[in-house]
Amino acid sequence: MTSNAAPMTVPPAAPPSGMPIADTTAAQNEAVHSIGKETVNADDIERNAGSLNAEEKNESDASSEFKQDGVARAEAITKVWTTKTLWATFGLLYLVSTVDSMLGNVEGALSPYVTSAFGRHGLISTTSIVSTILGGVITLTIAKMINIWGRMEGLAGMVFLITIGMIMKALCQNVETYAAAQVMYWVGHIGLLLIINVTVADMTTLRNRMIIFGFNTSPLIISFFTGPLIADRFLKEVNFRWAFGAFAIIMIATTTPIIGVFIYNERKAKSVGLVREKPGRTFFESVKYYVVELDVVGLFLITVGASLLLLPFSLVNYVPGGWANGGLISMFVLGPALLAVFYIWEKKYAPVQFFPWVYLTNKTILGACSCYGLMFASIFCWDTYYYSYLQVAHSLSVVDASYTINSLSLSSAILGVFIGILIRYTGKVKWVAMAGVPFMILGTALLVRFRTPETSIAVLVVLQVLVGLASCVFALCSQMAVMATVKHNEVAPGLALHGLFGAVGAAIGQAIAGGIWNNLLPFKLMQYLPDEAKADAWTIFGDITVQQAATGAVRDAIDAAYGDMQHMMVIAGCCFAPFVIVAVWFWDDLDVRKVDEERGRVGNVF
Repeated sequence: MTSNAAPMTVPPAAPPSGMPIADTTAAQNEAVHSIGKETVNADDIERNAGSLNAEEKNESDASSEFKQDGVARAEAITKVWTTKTLWATFGLLYLVSTVDSMLGNVEGALSPYVTSAFGRHGLISTTSIVSTILGGVITLTIAKMINIWGRMEGLAGMVFLITIGMIMKALCQNVETYAAAQVMYWVGHIGLLLIINVTVADMTTLRNRMIIFGFNTSPLIISFFTGPLIADRFLKEVNFRWAFGAFAIIMIATTTPIIGVFIYNERKAKSVGLVREKPGRTFFESVKYYVVELDVVGLFLITVGASLLLLPFSLVNYVPGGWANGGLISMFVLGPALLAVFYIWEKKYAPVQFFPWVYLTNKTILGACSCYGLMFASIFCWDTYYYSYLQVAHSLSVVDASYTINSLSLSSAILGVFIGILIRYTGKVKWVAMAGVPFMILGTALLVRFRTPETSIAVLVVLQVLVGLASCVFALCSQMAVMATVKHNEVAPGLALHGLFGAVGAAIGQAIAGGIWNNLLPFKLMQYLPDEAKADAWTIFGDITVQQAATGAVRDAIDAAYGDMQHMMVIAGCCFAPFVIVAVWFWDDLDVRKVDEERGRVGNVF
């Protein structure tokens, strides 16, 4: 999976942990919270991990009666640091984003070679589905954690997961270990992006936020040029293992300074009495509290249920009997059953709900999240195996294939700052988002016509740029639509929900791509290969290096089969595009300048 298929500024966001029972006042118990035009009882909101805790619109966000510890500590830090520290922090966050983006490019370029090393090239989508689902779902938990514990504690935890994932990839001796490592890495990567975005939200007014969000996508420009070169150099001169090992060290080195800045300023805030004391719980009381607060049962049910539902499409050619295999049938039965149990658990029995159902009563939040998810479903239908397609059907090198794919991210990164400036001065989010519609229509329509092995690379790059421009507009504007609708205490949960929709959309796209690839490519190879090579069809299918080394009629057959696969995947992706546009249409016509005036300002922020 290429990790930069679209400006992942999320993302892949999660609901607030809800008010801890011990901190709930009688007044809050009797309150009624309103979201837009919908009214929700306080009892429902207290149970709901996605409670918006929304006061009347004319009440300042700064004066909210309740803020969770992580949010309160973030506000305390902004009250004591200097303007120089503010901008230094932006710079350090930018450095972390740059390294993470570079790692994403290197990891995406090396992934086909890692799976091929174990003869399982077709399992790219399988490892991606599991990691994407878990990465998206667990952001809901991560958002709760950083609202309870703090931003930097969360950042340190995500860096730990990324580091462990990289070490496991460096040492893996089979595809199962690699898949587990990919899950660790992807959860850390998505969580890191979420925490960076939430931290930037803590440090900015709503009006200026998209400028920093847009600027924070510009590391993609740096990684566009450096990532493929680094991957190619390691692949040719060392091996993929050392690439992962090197980035494990680099990631720790670049995140340590930003963690230090926040620790120092939190102590400064504590010394002047701005940070409240943590509740004194015993170890077992804390375990019980967090098991309930983070809804571990809900997390397990939705992750396993969604994975079991989507994985069979990619696993069918790797189990005896194919679709008749009892294991696959069981997965199809258990997946929906667990999702049904998850719904019942959340609605009736969960003390603190994992899924923010109350958010979905607001059409802007629902529309923004749906837009993001549908966009990723559309892109990942064809992007999942696009890197392999370029290297085989178009005979591109690791570097050139990466440049072609990453032209999507490059165009997104360049446009991002301008989108932020446009929102700052117009205040409009919905109509800026609608500006992405022509790019979406043009880009997706032309994909069907030009996704063939005979198409020139220049045309493929232009198509990537068009899709990249549309994805940048939709990704940034949908995030802003969510943040403009929720209060500060709910920014992390709101972004987490936004990211969850993106992850589910990506997983659906990957499942479709994996289903097409693993079910049809072997038969296409058998159809096109000359008779003397048909016996090698499965060997060819499982190893990209064998495909690249083929010549003559065998290579022509492989290219034709690849072309057929990509054409089908592109058609599948195009089917989602109209729904992206419909989702945007349902947003409220928000003016972020007015929202900023109504909420006021907390601390020394941009």
